[in-house]
Amino acid sequence: MILVFLLSRYKKQHYILVNLSKKCKKVGNMSIPLKFETVEMPDPFNIGGYVDCIRNSFPTGLDIKFRRGKVRDIYDLDSTLLLYHTDRISAFDTVFREVIPFKGVYLNLLSVYWFEKSRDIFPNHLIRIVNDRGIEVAKTERIDIEWIVRGYLYGSAWRMYKKGVRIISGVRLPNGLDLGEKLSEPVLTPTTKSEHGHDVEISREEAISRRLVDAGEWAELEEACFKLYNFYSEEAMRKKIIVADVKFEFGRYKEGLIQIDEAPTHDSARLWPLKYYFPGKFQEAHCLDKEFLRSYLLKIGYKGNNVPPHLPWPLIRQIALRVRGAYEVLTGKKTVDELNLMDLDKLFEFLRR
Repeated sequence: MILVFLLSRYKKQHYILVNLSKKCKKVGNMSIPLKFETVEMPDPFNIGGYVDCIRNSFPTGLDIKFRRGKVRDIYDLDSTLLLYHTDRISAFDTVFREVIPFKGVYLNLLSVYWFEKSRDIFPNHLIRIVNDRGIEVAKTERIDIEWIVRGYLYGSAWRMYKKGVRIISGVRLPNGLDLGEKLSEPVLTPTTKSEHGHDVEISREEAISRRLVDAGEWAELEEACFKLYNFYSEEAMRKKIIVADVKFEFGRYKEGLIQIDEAPTHDSARLWPLKYYFPGKFQEAHCLDKEFLRSYLLKIGYKGNNVPPHLPWPLIRQIALRVRGAYEVLTGKKTVDELNLMDLDKLFEFLRR
């Protein structure tokens, strides 16, 4: 822990109380103290200001099981879970040392916004919002598959397609498609969900043979994926945002299946402003998703296979603008042109000064 302190420019720890609902049988109405590892950083939204960013949270004083995901800290409360959104960021299966101010706040708020709107399309795990970073959710048996629905050809799918691959996760794509082109209909390209290492494409037959799901569950979740994607896409288009692709996760709960993890956010979807969408071109200049970071990393030669690079402050600020921007634009609070986004070429030009 001493080394952690030495690696930060500013750091301090403090305590807050997170009140859990009466649904948590083990703790009842008890307040659960959480301890935070914070980093003081410039405020990306108020020039000259500083804010405390949360890198990690820890339980204190109570015997509570918890585990650390890439972005969220997950507290096991017997019948429910507390998902606490930190400001960590990851790419290429790497969690970076740097944090993104307010990232956890806006991921949490946007997930809540979507879960509340989509629960009539397919049930989800949201019980209630605890605070601006935490939600209480149902505890499920997680299905270890990431269900990726693609409406446009981009990202890893495009990189494979460009190399000549035409079958992705058992789905055949036609010849002649261009970068970022809209597909004739959305396709489902699931992968295995791995706690460590890279996720691997998986087909329906493989998922069933490995007993990750049975045939009935696959059919139900395949239908749910397309229903949810169509719903989120239609809702986002009302705000002039394209949901190019999105990752879903599901779990078994009581006698049925429900959506878990998060809804379309900066981290789990590709979000493109309709105004700036052009097939055949990269979409990072105005995207509201993590592809901006991935593209930066690829340009400097990082693919997750060595020591992660330092993320410079101008990049961190642009990520923060996109994380908050995804929430503000999709909820109708702002337009994309009000976000003050910078494309990668301008970012590198700025960094070279």
